[in-house]
Amino acid sequence: MKKLTFIALLSVLLSGCITYTNQEKPNASMPGSDRDEYGCIGSAGYTWCESKNECVRSWELAKEEGFENTQAAYDAFCATK
Repeated sequence: MKKLTFIALLSVLLSGCITYTNQEKPNASMPGSDRDEYGCIGSAGYTWCESKNECVRSWELAKEEGFENTQAAYDAFCATK
């Protein structure tokens, strides 16, 4: 009798550990899937530069082109000429 009670109690306790995952998982966007209208990936630091006609990282462009790494200098360089 004790053995049967123990098995029944153990069965009830173990059945409480079962979890069901029938819930739908939310669609998480993939990293790098945040492209703007030009195709630039903002989360990777890319923005559109009109004068270069391509997506660039402002700090890399500043180093490459030799201008100060500031927003104003970047805007002046990438402004439509």
